[in-house]
Amino acid sequence: MQWRVNIPPLTRVLLALLIAFSLSYQALRYGLDYTAGHYLALVPQWALFTPWVYFTATYSEQNVVTLLIAGATIFYGGKYLERAWGSGEFGKFILLVTLFPNFLASLIYVFWFAISQNVSLALVVIQGSVALQGAFLVAFKQLVPEHTVTILNGAVKIRVKHFPFVFLAANTFSGIVLGTDTALILAWVGFITSWTYLRFYKRQADLSTAGTGGKEPRGDASETFAFVSFWPNAIQPPIAAIADGLYNALVAIRVCTPFTAEDVELGNEQATARGEGGLPNLLDHGASKAGRNKQEDAERRRALALKALDQRLHAASTNNKQQSSTPSSAVPSATVEPATSMIEIPAGTQS
Repeated sequence: MQWRVNIPPLTRVLLALLIAFSLSYQALRYGLDYTAGHYLALVPQWALFTPWVYFTATYSEQNVVTLLIAGATIFYGGKYLERAWGSGEFGKFILLVTLFPNFLASLIYVFWFAISQNVSLALVVIQGSVALQGAFLVAFKQLVPEHTVTILNGAVKIRVKHFPFVFLAANTFSGIVLGTDTALILAWVGFITSWTYLRFYKRQADLSTAGTGGKEPRGDASETFAFVSFWPNAIQPPIAAIADGLYNALVAIRVCTPFTAEDVELGNEQATARGEGGLPNLLDHGASKAGRNKQEDAERRRALALKALDQRLHAASTNNKQQSSTPSSAVPSATVEPATSMIEIPAGTQS
């Protein structure tokens, strides 16, 4: 029986770029000059003269191990996210979590160099898919937070919603203890960039604007995707205080639009619908099965979107009925009393 893996188009492009850029990076380093790698990898001192590296650095791996990890990240993560969001939205997400983390990381090293006057900080090589890995984990936490991943034949079980914290903790420990500060910075900026975009700005294409007053829904206001939900319960109170203060400051300067109670309700409904959908199998064997799974996924997403829309319209209809019934009950008392109090008997008309 023929075995065929169905990979979405943009994911195929990213895999091809990963292989091409990684091989080219090795060729530049060992074929021409050891320092020639800055034409594909990001070096803060040279980045302004080679601006394309803000994109290529993410897909230029320096060894086989990191290349395999990056390939698995793009293959599995890209395959699922591109099908869930569509190629257009997935492409926007990829550009954001590729360009912005690299730019911010280089900016951090420039300021670090300016403060410490350590020349090696300006020449540090920033490359690899660490920011992309963190961004994908945040996206999976949004889509399927309660899905359980089984490792080593059931010996280890962990829910998807815990992966971002484990990822950040591992890279933070490695950065402090082992000196992998580049991976530490990329992990954090990738995580924050992805969460900020998905929380406040990503267009919700799976929900009609009919239930939102004609306004296109953006972001995810659900309680399960709040910043504090990424951390263990023991440290959530102090993180919540800091996050709320920062959020209020961003709202005050109009960087973020505050969520309404209606937005939170709608976000919770969407989160519930996504949770009921679960996480489909990422490997499709056979062409007919691939087409059938694709159609089933589309029907499942359509049904979940319609269910969320129906719940939203039902809630809006109930609120409208309650509001319209309140003033009608007060009408009789407002009209009867003036009718009895305005009657006067003119003087001299009594017999």
